[in-house]
Amino acid sequence: MNNINQAWAPAAKAPWRYSGFAIGVHWGSVVVLALVAGLGWYMMSIEDEPGAGWYFAQHKSWGLVFALLLVARLVWRLFNQPASLPVVMPKWQQRLASGTQVLLYLLMVLMPLAGYLGASYSEHGVQLFGTALPVWAIANHDTAEWFFDIHGAMIWVLVALVTVHVAGAMKHLVLDKDGTFSRMWFKPRTA
Repeated sequence: MNNINQAWAPAAKAPWRYSGFAIGVHWGSVVVLALVAGLGWYMMSIEDEPGAGWYFAQHKSWGLVFALLLVARLVWRLFNQPASLPVVMPKWQQRLASGTQVLLYLLMVLMPLAGYLGASYSEHGVQLFGTALPVWAIANHDTAEWFFDIHGAMIWVLVALVTVHVAGAMKHLVLDKDGTFSRMWFKPRTA
């Protein structure tokens, strides 16, 4: 009889999750950002060597791809408010999570913007996988370097923020086991 009652009982509400689109864009951004950062560090280590230009071009192109993914994320976020964090989470952790999110988004906007502006003022301009984008700035080495310095400094701040973000996610996954991590993880297939 108990099984019959359970069969007719309303299903328990599943915990809130991000949409498949949001999850895909999040993890796609992670992969592209790691690629762009790796290319950036490598290209700077071989900056004056023959063939370095290819790495610079790839860094710029994948940086533009990252910027497009970020625009998609921001548009999604405008129309989709995430559910609140679990009420059992201490307030200081909720504030740290929210502050980290805000700073991550701010850096994810400002860093590619600074790189784009630096490239726009450089003599090489901006290309997307070999296709030159419209030129709107007159080449100015000092201005380009100023933007590149800002761009380069921001990666270290972004790395620190990503580290805090990942540490928090791992805490929720491994220690707390409160379902917070699964909100942004791929949904397992059901049989």
